[in-house]
Amino acid sequence: MDYPGLADLIENMFETMYNADGVGLAAPQVGLNIRLFVVDLSPLGKEEPSLVGFRKAFINARIVERSGEEELMEEGCLSIPGIHEEVHRKNYIRIQYLDPEGVAHEEEYTGYTARVLQHEYDHLDGIMFVDHCSPLKRRLLKRKLTDISKGITSATYKVRIPKL
Repeated sequence: MDYPGLADLIENMFETMYNADGVGLAAPQVGLNIRLFVVDLSPLGKEEPSLVGFRKAFINARIVERSGEEELMEEGCLSIPGIHEEVHRKNYIRIQYLDPEGVAHEEEYTGYTARVLQHEYDHLDGIMFVDHCSPLKRRLLKRKLTDISKGITSATYKVRIPKL
């Protein structure tokens, strides 16, 4: 990706994510129309040792396979604070992406890591986790989502969400 100040942008995104106590952040969440997201699962390393040191930036990512069991797990999002809902996602993905040095990777992930990557990847296409909820659940959440879009939220950080 030929983007001026890319290294600084990536570090700023990590810092923004840390300040909001998140584990992932996509560029569209901070108002940038580029296909970039960052993830740091290291804080979860106590429960899952394989996540220690898992801190990556994914540039021009493309999920090329989603398979395995559908797992139901509660998700939240920095873009819509205070809302957590159960979402079905496949428990295996294969993803292609560029790292900050422009090196191409193709990797496989399972479980929680696959879930987080799918969640952040969705942001690149304007999809939020609530879009995976049933129409009834989305109707029940509409008031809360509308309030958040109007700035009525208790988040300790600035929230930018797409129009509903």
